[in-house]
Amino acid sequence: MKREFGPDYAVIDDPDFVPKYRARCHCGAVQYEVCADPVDAKLCHCLNCQKLHGAPMQWAAIFHKRDVRMIAGIEHLRFFNSEYQRHERILPCKVSCGHCGTLIADEGRRMWLAFPSLFDFGSAANVPPAFRPTCHIFYGLRVIDMNDDLPKWSGHKNHSVRL
Repeated sequence: MKREFGPDYAVIDDPDFVPKYRARCHCGAVQYEVCADPVDAKLCHCLNCQKLHGAPMQWAAIFHKRDVRMIAGIEHLRFFNSEYQRHERILPCKVSCGHCGTLIADEGRRMWLAFPSLFDFGSAANVPPAFRPTCHIFYGLRVIDMNDDLPKWSGHKNHSVRL
């Protein structure tokens, strides 16, 4: 019996799904493919991202769920909803590997926010342009200044004050 990730996602036997990029956790237990370029990519400086990633910001490439297909490790996925502080798949939530602890993505209600560092691009120099960040969000909460030419938003892109 095949296991599917959810009704909004591509299924493993979809003949029209042509993988464009592949991602995996650190240990390889969880793997997925995407069949399109991201619709956007951003750097998030919100406090939840800082705490959950143990980093000054989170880099995410945003995909429609229909363009994501889990190919291994669905049974190893762990979920965490930071709003309710619960280890449940209550959207939006963080998705991680139960084996190695790698954060896999943020699962939204309609979107999959993938972490580009998990994709196999060959090297950091080969990151496709579509995965490069277009902006900073929640920049007012930053812990370090970013001296780049990207737009910086107080909240979400195009829905908050540009700083």
